[in-house]
Amino acid sequence: MALKDVWFRPDFHEAFPKGLFLLGEIEPVTEFSRDRNAPKVQKLDFDYDGNGTGKRLWKGTVTDPTAGNPKTASFEVTFVADVQPVPAAAEIVPGMTPIELEGLMVRPRLSGSGEYKSLIWVVRATGIKGDNSGARTNPAAGKAA
Repeated sequence: MALKDVWFRPDFHEAFPKGLFLLGEIEPVTEFSRDRNAPKVQKLDFDYDGNGTGKRLWKGTVTDPTAGNPKTASFEVTFVADVQPVPAAAEIVPGMTPIELEGLMVRPRLSGSGEYKSLIWVVRATGIKGDNSGARTNPAAGKAA
């Protein structure tokens, strides 16, 4: 099927009408190593064929207040950015920060096994709105006056 590796790009407010809340911190995605003593290596955005952006991958757990099913209310978002994204808003309670994703991309995936399969969404983003950490690239900043 041709849609196997297609990423859809919905508007953030269409996908998440009440927004998202980051639970905890954003952490680097590390590559698996059988050697427990080996240093952790951060994953880069490349697939098995070597295609991708080459940017670092970060992950954060978020919760969607509009989700009807508690099992699907929380999920991971993978950030594709050179530096760790930092939420611009303050925490509303310890460990819970409202965020708005930039460069939102979603892709459906089948999860589960046997007769207990369900459709889930893999969510990626390029950054967080209002982030000043340098995770977002600002194309206007490179232009001369």
